[in-house]
Amino acid sequence: MVRIRTQFWNVWAFVERENLHRIIATIILLVLGSSISLALVEPRIDLLDAMWWSIVTLTTVGYGDIYPQTLGGRFIALIIMFSGIGVLAAFSATIASVLVDRKLKEDRGMNTYKLKGHIILCEWSYKARDVIEELRADPQTENTPVVLIADIEQKPLNDKNLFFIQGNTNDETLERANLAEAETVVILGDEKLDVCNRDAKVILTTLTIESLNPKAYTIAELVDRENVRHCKRANVDEVVVASELSSSLIAQTTLDHGLATIISEILRTNDGSELYRVPVPPS
Repeated sequence: MVRIRTQFWNVWAFVERENLHRIIATIILLVLGSSISLALVEPRIDLLDAMWWSIVTLTTVGYGDIYPQTLGGRFIALIIMFSGIGVLAAFSATIASVLVDRKLKEDRGMNTYKLKGHIILCEWSYKARDVIEELRADPQTENTPVVLIADIEQKPLNDKNLFFIQGNTNDETLERANLAEAETVVILGDEKLDVCNRDAKVILTTLTIESLNPKAYTIAELVDRENVRHCKRANVDEVVVASELSSSLIAQTTLDHGLATIISEILRTNDGSELYRVPVPPS
């Protein structure tokens, strides 16, 4: 019952916000006025039949089961026919405008989302694309909502469960991404910046996220290992030093040929062998 009431008020708020209540009121008055008038001038048509005829005539060309025969009734029919064209055109145009505006806002990252248990991804790059592709390749996360916060012009991927917020990662954009209900936050480096400023921005973003929702699991990408200790002070849950991983993998592959192929295969969800975490059965 509470959910029905909430849905009703949400619909009513939408109707008021888009000024649809005026058009709806006009339609109701038009139906009532024409129904009463038709019932008065047409002896063989009662009020209920007149109301049915008004609604059918207003929305379609009519079924022909009920029709006015007197001059006054036909005059009323002309009024409702021409009025219906304008009123329904205005109603349809308003709805279409709302849908187009909503789609544009979504693609340009202007919406606010009320998701729960979702993943927030900060910054856009080829790494962010790879992260999303890996998430979608895993059955556990293929439908998990992902909110991307990035300073780019529009939504970069056609993914129904990817939600875009345009701008830098700050209190306002994190609130719009509903950080309070997020499960995991991935903070990638801004590749438009140099190494020092890139890591500094990641650390500052981590501080902001941890202060707003310390329960969210945070994963930060750094370039310089010297900055890991600073990120740890920000209470980050996990740090990935991208450059260190690649150089270490190259070094180990030099010693043990074929290691890079094995590691790459294990790390990719949709290719060959995979890694899983499973609970240990009780002894």
